[in-house]
Amino acid sequence: MELLPRSPAEFGSARYWDRFFRQRGQRPFEWYGAFSELCPVLHKYVRPRDKVLVVGCGNSELSEQMYDVGMCEDIINIDISDAVIRQMRERSASTRPQMSYLQMDMLQMDFPDAHFQVVLDKGTLDALLTDEEEATLAKVDRMFAEISRVLQVGGRYLCVSLAQAHVLKKAVEYFSQEGWVVRIHQVASSGDKQQFVLPVFVYVMTKFRKIPGSAAQILEICPEEQDKPMRVQSVEQLVAAVKDRQHYALLCSQISKTPCREQVSLDLCDKESGKPRYTLHVVDSPSVKPSRDNHFAIFIIPQGRETEWLFGTEEGRRQLAASAGFGRLLTVALHREQHYEGMAGIQAELSGKVMELAPPGLPARQQVPFLSVGGDIGVRAVRHCGSSPLSGEFVVEDVKGDGTCYFRRLIFLQNRNVVQSEARLLAPTPLPGQKKRRKDKKKASPTEPPGAIDKSYLCCEHHKAMVAGLCLLGGPDALPGELTVLVVGLGGGSLPLFVHDYFSQAHVAVVEIDPSMLEVATRWFGFSQGDRMQVHVSDGLDYVAKLAAEAPAQYDAVMFDVDSKDLTVGMSCPPPAFVEKPFLQKVKTILKPEGVFVLNLVCRDARLKESVLAALRDVFPLLYARRIQGEVNEILLCQPGPAGRRDPAELGARARALEGALRRPGRPWDSSYRLADMLQAVHIL
Repeated sequence: MELLPRSPAEFGSARYWDRFFRQRGQRPFEWYGAFSELCPVLHKYVRPRDKVLVVGCGNSELSEQMYDVGMCEDIINIDISDAVIRQMRERSASTRPQMSYLQMDMLQMDFPDAHFQVVLDKGTLDALLTDEEEATLAKVDRMFAEISRVLQVGGRYLCVSLAQAHVLKKAVEYFSQEGWVVRIHQVASSGDKQQFVLPVFVYVMTKFRKIPGSAAQILEICPEEQDKPMRVQSVEQLVAAVKDRQHYALLCSQISKTPCREQVSLDLCDKESGKPRYTLHVVDSPSVKPSRDNHFAIFIIPQGRETEWLFGTEEGRRQLAASAGFGRLLTVALHREQHYEGMAGIQAELSGKVMELAPPGLPARQQVPFLSVGGDIGVRAVRHCGSSPLSGEFVVEDVKGDGTCYFRRLIFLQNRNVVQSEARLLAPTPLPGQKKRRKDKKKASPTEPPGAIDKSYLCCEHHKAMVAGLCLLGGPDALPGELTVLVVGLGGGSLPLFVHDYFSQAHVAVVEIDPSMLEVATRWFGFSQGDRMQVHVSDGLDYVAKLAAEAPAQYDAVMFDVDSKDLTVGMSCPPPAFVEKPFLQKVKTILKPEGVFVLNLVCRDARLKESVLAALRDVFPLLYARRIQGEVNEILLCQPGPAGRRDPAELGARARALEGALRRPGRPWDSSYRLADMLQAVHIL
């Protein structure tokens, strides 16, 4: 039986709708949602004494149900189809005496001006606005003009719609320009996803007198889970907010029917601020055999640990899900700008939402466990927030790691999942949620860091490998003594500090382009300058070029640990200009003949990485590589001449000897840091 039109234009044809309703018979045809879903929204805007006009009523039961529950009785229904009007009169004549049905074209209505308090439209605008042709838009303008004419000031136009972008934009622009208040409600779903995957919305347009010369617009959206509307600033923002909710509904529909081949990520935002509150990753483990109790679990990542490999990478989350033994694991990361009321509070807040992301086959009323490390949500304290023209917004925060250790981190917010610099704190500092053992007699100065930095501990594995690369220096039987080292990229200063403190005869020059980073390193990470440590605030490209021209063969070691601010390039460290062949020639020029160039390379683009390696091979005859396990980082150790070539056994022996020299009595040393282990996986490219 053909019930759909041959072309969209037929949606506006009385002949089509007459044929449609004759073929369909008495069965109600409900556009977009049942009365039980729409009722909570309609109750807010329809009062019992209101005079209500339903345009394009069709044979929907909506107005009958409104009448029967006592929401409103003075209802006039109109439709362009005479056939359906006759059907509906017969259906309601004896039971709903105050409700009437009229065959009428909504584009040219016979009602007097300001006759109704409410005009209700369930799918009629969507049926009319099938395209953006000039003739169609003209019809919609006539429809809106007629609705505006028959509504009283303070009256409401309630439009139930799937909110296609062009439909929503047209309606919002028209009525907001007329000075009406526009509010969009998302209708709470009953859970039956079979008829419509996309969510249903109700546009609430409240008529106000247009004030000449006023450009003010009141645009609001009210999501299904809350009553309080959120104000937006433009039509574009409103359309985007609706689109986000449509995408979420599509996502929920897809992953409720089939397992995810790839990990799915989404943000849940705070109702008040609109900022992300939770970041969710949906991880499916096909290898896990389903049983009644292992379908689905939620894993709360402790605060401050979302950047760790296990939680912050796809492979890490995949291992976490497999070890947890659930078919689908939903990981939840907590944001630093938000406050959380412990595990119980998070569970109460998320319990309803996460079930929308449940896997197919989840048994009814299945208890879904909430998991975490140690059963708590971790500790995070933001110590400092700042911004600079070069680095953008950044934060310094203290977090509790695995066990009893606390760490201080520098995070650039443009890439908030990457720890820019990290240092271990010697002793836990008082943090929110932690009890103080005694009252502090003297408050810490706001200009001083609240805890001492453990300068003996290198948190970053790539820093450990970079320091181990200094084993390449010195003659066949000698270890590096007096050293001149150039470090490009300061960050929190952990790398140059370690070289300065443990190589007692080293003279370290640091080049940092951002003066704000020097302030952060000094105030928050225990960095300081002296006779053997100098910082030059300059562009590393310019500084090296100047040295190459004025003071060649000056450094035993040059270390690049500098990030790229351009996130569109598949290489986040270093910026591409630092590994172009002409610049690498300048780096070689400032190195001593037996020196070493140490490069921290973070490149996800395979072609770009190969071009970088080709440029390095052209300039440096000897090139070693050390991959950092579980990370994208690769440390490249480059030497100007092939004479420095050493086999793995010799490298291991030199590493053990150097470590013995650095481990002096009375000087702390991280027992897990083995220079030989760092060089064991080195290979020659």
